[in-house]
Order: sequence, then C-alpha cells, then structure tokens
Amino acid sequence: MEASDESIAAGNGVLGQRMLRKEDPALLTGEAIFTNDMKVPGALYMAVLRSPHAHARIVSIDTSAAAALDGVHSVYSGADLADSWAAPMPCAWPVTDDMKNPAHYPLAVSKVAYVGDGVCAVLAVNDSIAHDALDLINVEYDVLPAVIDLEKSLSDVIVIHEELGTNRSYTWPLVIEDNEGDCQKAMDESAYVVKERYIQQRLIPMAMEPRAVVALPQPFGGDMTLYSSTQVPHILKVMTALTLGIPEHQLRVVCPAVGGGFGSKLNVYAEELLCVQLAQTLKVPVRWNEERSENAQATVHGRGQIQDIELAADENGKITGLRVRLIGDMGAYLQLVTPGVPLLGAFLYGGVYQIPKAFDFSCTSVFTTMTPTDAYRGAGRPEATYAIEHAMDALARKMNIDPLVLRRRNFIPKEAFPYEAYTGLVYDSGDHDKAATIAENILDYDAMRAKQAAQNVEGSTKRLGIGVSTYFEMCGLAPSRVLASLNYSAGGWESATVRVLPTSKIQVVTGTSPHGQGHETAWSMIAADKFGVDPSDVDVLHSDTAIAPMGLDTYGSRSLPVGGVAVGLACDKVIDKARKIAAHQMEANEDDLEFAGGMFTVKGSPDKTMALAAVAFEAFTAHNLPDGLEPNLEMQVTYDPPNFSWPFGTHMCAVEIDTETGNIEVLQYVAVDDCGNKVNPLIVDGQVHGGVIQGLAQALFEEARYDEDGNLLSSTLAEYLVPAASDVPPITVGESVTPSPTNSLGVKGVGEAGTIGAAPCIMNAVVDALSGLGIQDIQMPASPLNVWNAIQQAQATNQENNA
Repeated sequence: MEASDESIAAGNGVLGQRMLRKEDPALLTGEAIFTNDMKVPGALYMAVLRSPHAHARIVSIDTSAAAALDGVHSVYSGADLADSWAAPMPCAWPVTDDMKNPAHYPLAVSKVAYVGDGVCAVLAVNDSIAHDALDLINVEYDVLPAVIDLEKSLSDVIVIHEELGTNRSYTWPLVIEDNEGDCQKAMDESAYVVKERYIQQRLIPMAMEPRAVVALPQPFGGDMTLYSSTQVPHILKVMTALTLGIPEHQLRVVCPAVGGGFGSKLNVYAEELLCVQLAQTLKVPVRWNEERSENAQATVHGRGQIQDIELAADENGKITGLRVRLIGDMGAYLQLVTPGVPLLGAFLYGGVYQIPKAFDFSCTSVFTTMTPTDAYRGAGRPEATYAIEHAMDALARKMNIDPLVLRRRNFIPKEAFPYEAYTGLVYDSGDHDKAATIAENILDYDAMRAKQAAQNVEGSTKRLGIGVSTYFEMCGLAPSRVLASLNYSAGGWESATVRVLPTSKIQVVTGTSPHGQGHETAWSMIAADKFGVDPSDVDVLHSDTAIAPMGLDTYGSRSLPVGGVAVGLACDKVIDKARKIAAHQMEANEDDLEFAGGMFTVKGSPDKTMALAAVAFEAFTAHNLPDGLEPNLEMQVTYDPPNFSWPFGTHMCAVEIDTETGNIEVLQYVAVDDCGNKVNPLIVDGQVHGGVIQGLAQALFEEARYDEDGNLLSSTLAEYLVPAASDVPPITVGESVTPSPTNSLGVKGVGEAGTIGAAPCIMNAVVDALSGLGIQDIQMPASPLNVWNAIQQAQATNQENNA
C-alpha cells in the first residue's frame, strides 16, 4: 500500500482542503447536547462523599442523618455494596506477570488511600439535596501517614496497601546491547557524559467539561443504557459488563457531545460503575455530574515521574550510549492503563537520533497516597522526548557547540528510512533535517542567535533564549500482535462500515469516538473523495455502541491512521461491489470499468456510463443483480495496521526573561509537525495549536501540588494555573509532508504532536537564556517565582565563588 504525495488528491480533490468543521455549528449555537444537558424524568441524583484524608482506616460510618433528610432516597457505603461487584475496577495493562495491583472498588470499604477516594454515595431527588446530605454523614477515620514522595515510597517504610507488602507495583527493564554496543562501556569510555535528573510534575487534565454520567435502565428485560462523557464507549461497555456481571449484549454505551478529554476520559471510573449498579438495583435512572474541585481530585492526573538520564557521546558529539532510570508515580491505585503510561515512552528515549545498541532503560513504578495517574495527552511520549531533548541541550552546553548542530550530527538520515531502531521497532519514514531546516528558516535562527549574543551581556535585565526540540511519536497503538507482546489487554484494530443509501447519500459508521478532533468532517471528506460526492452528502455515525457496535475508540493519536484508514478501505470495498453491479448492468467486463467523480465508465466507450447513484438504487431494489451478490451497497472493514504511525517534527521558540521579576515572555513559537498527508490542514493546525498550548502549560504554568499530609493544594482554578488566551504566544505552523508508506492514505497521527514538542522546546529556551548566569536547569513549571529563585540562588553562588 505505497502512498505518495499524489495519492491524497487522487479522488475529486476534497482531501487536503481547509474545509470548515461540520461539527462546529451545533457547538457554537448551543444545540449540541452534553451528558449533563439531558432531561431524564424521574432520575435520582448521585453525590459522592470523598475522603478528606490521604491515608486512613475507616472506623465507622453513620449515614442515618443523611438518609433522614427530606428528598434523600438512599445512602450507600462501600460496605453496603461490597458484595455486588463481580470484579474490582479494571486495569487493562498488567505490564509484568508479577505486577502488584491492589483491589480497587468504586467505594472504599475499609480504608481510603487518597484525598478524594469515594466513601459513600447519596441518591436524592435533586443535586442540591444530594450534596447537602453529604455534610450529614459522619465518618470516623484512623488517620495514617501520607506518602507523597516517590523515593520515600520506594523505601516501604509506610506501606499503603498492606496486603501487597510493598509500595512497588513493578519494575520493567529494556536493555538493548550487542557485541558492538555496551551501555556501561559507553559511559566509561566516551569523551562526554551528561547525567541529568528531570521531574515530570503531576498535571490535572482540566477538560472544559467535567465528567458526567446518566444510567438509564429499561423498564423491563434488564437492558441498560449508559450515557457518559467518555472517550472510550466501546471499552467502557466491555469493562462495565465484566466489573458488574451484566450481560454485555444488554448494555449500551452512548457518549453525547464531549467537552474535551485529553486522555482523562480514557478510563473506567467509579462513578460510571456506581450509577449503573444503583440504577440496575433500584430500577430507576441515576445520574451524576462532577464539580470542578471534585474533578481535580477524582479524575486521573497526568505525568508524575522522576527521570534520571545519562547520555554518552564521542568527541564529535555522536551518541554512543543512553541510560534511563524512571520512578513512576502510579498514585493510590491502578486505573485503566496507568502502569503502561511510562512504558509508552520507553521506546522513544532515543528521540530522532541514531542510537547504538547501548541502551539501558528501567522503570520502577510505585504507589503513593495521591490521585491515580493515567493517560494525559501524549502519555509517555512527551516525558521521553523531554528527557532526551533536554539532555541533548545539556550535552551541547558541555561541548560548547550549538544545540541544533549537535542534533544534526545525530539525526537519522532521510535515506535510511524505513529505519530499524535500536529497540527493534521500524520507523517507517522521516526527514528530520528538512523539518529542522523549515523551522530554522521561519525563526530566522542565525539572526536570532546574533540578537541573543548582542542582548545577553553583563548587566542586561532582559535575557533572550532560543529553544529547539525534535521528536518522533509512536502512535496509533498497533499492530495488535505488538500490543500483545507488551501485555496490553486490547487490540489495535479499528472498524468502519460504509453504506450508500438508495438515494445515493452516504453513511459512515466508525468505531472511533471524537471529542473535539473533527472526525465527522475528516471522515466525510475521505468518503466524499472516494465516491466523488460532496462532503455534505456524507453522514458520520459514532459514539453509540448500538449504532457502531465494533470499535476501540479514540486515544493515542490513533483515529486517522487506524480509524480513518478503515473508512477509506471500506469505501474501496463498496466501490468494488458497485463495480460488479455496474458491469452486470452495462454488460461489460469488470476490469474494463473505471470509476471517477461518482461515475463508472467503460474504457474506450466514454458514452457508456452509470452513476454511483443509479448503482445504489439497483443494489437496493435487487431486481437485476449478478447471481450470488447480496443486495445493498454496504461493506465493513476491520483494519489492524502493520506498524505504528510515526509522525515527527521540530519545534523552535524564542523567549525573553526579565531577570528582576522572573517573568518569561514567549516572543515567537514555530511548530513543524510532519503527520504525512493531511486530510484537512485546518484541523491539523488546530490540533497542533492546542497541543503546543498544553505543552507550554506544563513548561510554564501547571502543577498539581500536595502538602506533606497528602492534601491537594491546587484543587480549583484559583490555585491551578492554566494558560488563558492572552498567555498564548504567536504560533507559526510550518509545512512538511512525508507520507507514511504503511497505509493507503499515507497519513499519520497529529493529536498529541504539539504537546510532545512544546515542553522541551520552551524549557530549553529558558535554560538557554539563563545559562550565562550559571543556571544549568530549572524544573517545570518555570513560573516567575521559580525562575526568580533560581536567579537569586545562582547570583549567591557566583558571589561565594568570587569571594
């Protein structure tokens, strides 16, 4: 399935156009229905009492006063429901055979393990009464010490889950060495070695729409419909059935409009299971809506790592060895893919560089008394890219050479692709020098360096810094056999059904589940291009397991390179079937028919034609079909890719730092993200802009902070700083297209690309600006206070050294 630049425009020219999103009118006019907008007569409202302690035994619970409140229907503790669960809450990624995984239930039974852990559920006739009742529940706790420091957690002085005997969940090594490469030998014998420690602070995803759930039981028969603001309706359906013991065929999951997810809604949450379980028991609808402060405690956090990286290079700066040691913060429990998140980046610590087989990686993940972590935009890939790209700048400083020059000395050259990496994975395509050159030209890199030299002189209070980062992204999460080798519980395939209706309108049914990505627009463009129709004649159906029963949903930048390709292949199968019907109708040989612009023509007989619309009606009536051919134009494809998708790129930026206040101003930001062929460049640009802003947010703004007792200090937007529109710098998107050779559309993922490149780019610029003051690193976020403190400490150190 070779793809080329021309392949994207092989149809009627729809692909590659900057078409406005079909989804937006409903969102902009308020017509879109979100889960909490739904009107459900007779529903009971659920509120959850959450632990105020990070680590405590539950001594007793008195719910009598809450239950007596007018308007309260019932109150349940964890002990009340303990016998009703068929299984604990699911973790779908047991990364090692001996991984420790404490049983986790929707409500705590005997012990709480983080502030926000659910203790009781109240059902009432409205939301206000349900929350009022929470204040009337009396819980007696035996408070235990909190564990929020990862290295102290490793010591097992305080064991959070006594039944495990340790706070260590697993250790996962990946050592790649051969006769020509040995990591320790490289460290001992290389001309340069840098040893760095980086902290990936915890982040709160903070989607615009908090989570919401409605569980709607049918009046008879046992069927249940679960409405949820989820990214993963199909996965949620399977896991809910397994956890609650509900026959899967009696469960339908629907996600209406979803106001962002960023990975946080890639999960199976306690509140979803509670609503379904209580609705099933009581035979009435049960609903729940998350408040913002509750969201900060009860929805998963992202990142959370200590990274120790050692990078060895020869006298020319060529990398000779790489060692990585991670400590991963799992939080109190393992959610759906928690343990696998640090390992998604394990294969990318070598970045875009020619890494010899002298690689030594190990990740030890531990439990803490904090909110569980899980996937957050990029999920392991931003962490890995940050480590290698920040270390490359440290190496460049040690060698006293330009960081872009150092990178170019180590780039995998274009002619080497497809390239078998040191890990054994095959990078399908890349042109890193091209992407770097485009970014370099847009930023006017040499002129910016000259300006920096003139500006960053002794006594200057405004210092200029230039940041560079490059990346490879392993996305698409496929093929399924590779996921099996990593102990992942699901596959990497995706399903699509395409049908041409009797009136010639097109329906596309997809197993992907969008929450802002623009699938309705992009999928309709793929089908319109294939069939030669207008995109407005294509309807895309999704996010309902009754309408789209087969699918693996949306995460990991998989939608287009897996789900979109499945749509294209299903269209091809429909055209093949239509060709058989058209050939039969026109009494021609199938091989003599050409299809373009919605019309079949016979080679050499241009006047002999049959429109797809006519074929569709003939398929519907079935009056004159070839023998053995089924009526109707409908085909289904389940596509399992042969390889991951490998987008790549280069980001550059210029920042100016006020040394008197620590304030950082991003003067210019350039993102060159190569995602192969672009179905809709407008959507691509939007995804890149959003991703850059989230990476910038980690670098400069966001941090989930806890005190020593395990209390979350940043539980509202008054304490957790997210960038406003006024904080976003000018972003210039550069154009680089390197089609993927592994799928028929030549496409790659792009949803997480901006996030992966942005944080190291910004932080490299910050350190670049301040390195002349003796500052070699600043941990994220580089807030004005953190930067000012680093400057003061550096000045004090310099004064001591000069004394």
